[in-house]
Amino acid sequence: MSRTAPYLAEGPRVGLRPFTPEDGPEFTARARESKALHQPWLFPPVTPAAYASYAGRLIDDPTKAGFLVCEKDAGGDGEGNGDGDGEDGGGRIAGFVNINNIVGGAFLCGALGYGAFAHATGRGLMTEGLGLVVRHAFGPLGLHRLEINVQPDNAASIALARRCGFRLEGFSPAFLYIDGAWRDHERWALTADMVRT
Repeated sequence: MSRTAPYLAEGPRVGLRPFTPEDGPEFTARARESKALHQPWLFPPVTPAAYASYAGRLIDDPTKAGFLVCEKDAGGDGEGNGDGDGEDGGGRIAGFVNINNIVGGAFLCGALGYGAFAHATGRGLMTEGLGLVVRHAFGPLGLHRLEINVQPDNAASIALARRCGFRLEGFSPAFLYIDGAWRDHERWALTADMVRT
């Protein structure tokens, strides 16, 4: 799907579209601008080579699905660096939501990872975007369950999970290797029957 194709899903302020190789310059610029916001929780790609590898996995691997959360009114608030003008089928990239480790069969589950970019924080764009991904996952993708594994001190990520209806299910010690150490994580989950259609 090209950047000029319609959104996969859209709400009042944001639309979802898949990653494309052409998104590299904007995505990496936004990731560099957002380093203080993301670390130590998240390390999105900040170089063209890293983005090419990252996006390539999301595009080519059937156990993954990656979505860019894009502002529908790209230039309306005067923020940002002007590299998303709304004429390319999607405004500025506000953030991203990836479904990883998608398993079919009797499980029908995926694990969510997400991040907002600094210019989009505190505006409700990621709440709307994550809600769209949840509906897409439980609709067209046919999943039954989504999980979010988040470090206990990552208050913003936990607040987003709560706002989108995820419930706390447990605690996993030394769950993921991040930033040089095995980190504890809380496990939040949502099933299709918990979401109003």
